[in-house]
Amino acid sequence: MKESTILVVDDEEMNRNLLVQMLTCFVPGTFRIVEGVDGVEAVEIARRERPDLILLDLSLPKKDGWSAAREMKDDAATRGIPVVAVSAHTMIGDRESALASGCDDFLSKPIDKDELRRVVGRWIGRPERA
Repeated sequence: MKESTILVVDDEEMNRNLLVQMLTCFVPGTFRIVEGVDGVEAVEIARRERPDLILLDLSLPKKDGWSAAREMKDDAATRGIPVVAVSAHTMIGDRESALASGCDDFLSKPIDKDELRRVVGRWIGRPERA
């Protein structure tokens, strides 16, 4: 089985590190993890790397996550890459807003390790494990 690539985009280093740690400790499989710090970089890395999954913070500098998701879904080269919004925006309508911008799924912060495992498994075909 090929190693999956996951793009983790968050402008807060601590949040990126936590997500990377959770992926490597709690999600079965081996991943190559690529990191980005803003929406512009997210789009550039997605086009260059063609990851199997993108975990995208919505509150990003230079280009917010909603705009980055829309741009990736409008581009034939990146349209098929699943984008999961990872956000502290958890008010009514925030999930719907992320999905309307092109995100395929939504994880709220703080990240629950079991939910992360389910979501990653759903989008890159890894079996869920307890």
